[in-house]
Amino acid sequence: MAIQYHHAGKRLSEAVVANGLVFLAGQVPSNEDAGITEQTENVLAQIDTILAECGSDKAHICEAVIYLPDLGNYDGMNRAWDAWVVEGKTPARACVQAALANPKWKVEIKLTAVQK
Repeated sequence: MAIQYHHAGKRLSEAVVANGLVFLAGQVPSNEDAGITEQTENVLAQIDTILAECGSDKAHICEAVIYLPDLGNYDGMNRAWDAWVVEGKTPARACVQAALANPKWKVEIKLTAVQK
């Protein structure tokens, strides 16, 4: 079985594809000074791009884990998530409070999908 590494760096790959499964590293916002909804929208757009590169899309996400340093941002994150996710194809999901590597990040999302 071949394993494909997408955007592989010294420390991590943004995505790894193995046996039809797409594993994304935690995606973080590039718009660090934005609010939670905008940061979440930014992360979801990044996820769309990476999934497309890996032969998948948001309708094929199996599981998502969302990390929030402040659970007070839960509703704002969900505004972006609910507008983005495919109705009827919502993945299994967990949302946990966690300190993130950069204090300006309000959200990090990690997920697993299948290829189309």
